Amino acid sequence: MTALEKIGTYRKDLTDIRHDFHAHPEIGMEEFRTSDIVAGLLQKWGIAVHRGIGGTGVVGVLKNGTSPAAIGLRADMDALAMDELGAVPYKSRNAGRMHACGHDGHTTMLLGAARYLAETRQFDGTVNFIFQPAEEGRGGASAMIRDGLFEDFPCDHIFGMHNWPGLDVGKCAINTGPVMAGGGFFEILVKGKGSHAARPESAIDPMLTACHIITALQSIVSRNIPASKEAIISATRIEGGHASNVIPDSVTISGTLRCLDTEVLHQIRERMKEIATGIANAFGATVEISHPVEFLPTVNDPASTNMMIRAASRICGASNVKCDMEPVMASEDFSYMLHKVPGAYMCLGNGASQMLHHPEYNFNDEALVYGASILAEITEQGLPAR
Repeated sequence: MTALEKIGTYRKDLTDIRHDFHAHPEIGMEEFRTSDIVAGLLQKWGIAVHRGIGGTGVVGVLKNGTSPAAIGLRADMDALAMDELGAVPYKSRNAGRMHACGHDGHTTMLLGAARYLAETRQFDGTVNFIFQPAEEGRGGASAMIRDGLFEDFPCDHIFGMHNWPGLDVGKCAINTGPVMAGGGFFEILVKGKGSHAARPESAIDPMLTACHIITALQSIVSRNIPASKEAIISATRIEGGHASNVIPDSVTISGTLRCLDTEVLHQIRERMKEIATGIANAFGATVEISHPVEFLPTVNDPASTNMMIRAASRICGASNVKCDMEPVMASEDFSYMLHKVPGAYMCLGNGASQMLHHPEYNFNDEALVYGASILAEITEQGLPAR
């Protein structure tokens, strides 16, 4: 019986697990219930469990045979801080929390692979099942690494995947090299001098200054970054003031920047500082710039990518594996794990669903068996039984 066939017999169990996770979403570093369930199932299947890694992270370790080789399989567990507007029977029961990115499905797929590998043990070596907290901008991957993830659970290769709306179920996409953007968030605090709005001449207007800064930031990609390099800067929030007739003392600009090259990331950050400081000086204001969260580009290792392509081709059929996927300008903090260990990241078809982070998004249960089977197949091919 192939991995796809056997994991197919878990279909109802996996669907029930996914629906339960979906109904009880938890945001980063608060995945207490989720990690309890993950740990309990791993223990039930005879897998050694290690908890509290990077906060609420869980690592399951399954050894078989005598080979020193090891593979890491990673899934993220956290939800987003938003309300769900869909009408599924298992709709979120936690107000202001929603699995709008499909991490409920990712966690379930890895559990499916873990159950299969624990039952069949058709591999020689060690599998580390890495259940990561806080992927959505809260630094869960870095937290696990700081807690000694790869010192305590060394991996020769590490693999992850993300569901992808618009790509048919049973299909997947990958490439070698950059697959998702690096970048991060930024905040620019503009400090001026408040006054009555009817007497703007007595103020140093931080609102006007902020508007000029936002407009000028758009010149960075068009005038400072080579056209051959992809980059995005988006100011997404401006906050300041409390009354319509008062010019405030300060205004905060927030947003995100994305690119596929670490050098370009540093260039953008330096240019942002120059532009914001220069405009503020011209208006008599000052600025303070911070980058509270930063992501590295997600870069696939060639050998690991080929391993993932072979496994996906075995499960889905070679014609259903797109090997030249265009890089995505969204970011993924699995990049920090790939910065430490060679590995690969794949997009898995989710069918005609709403896009990620949409309040009516829902993970497609038909993808569960495919994702779990690909992870299992990678393990059996990467750690061949003797």
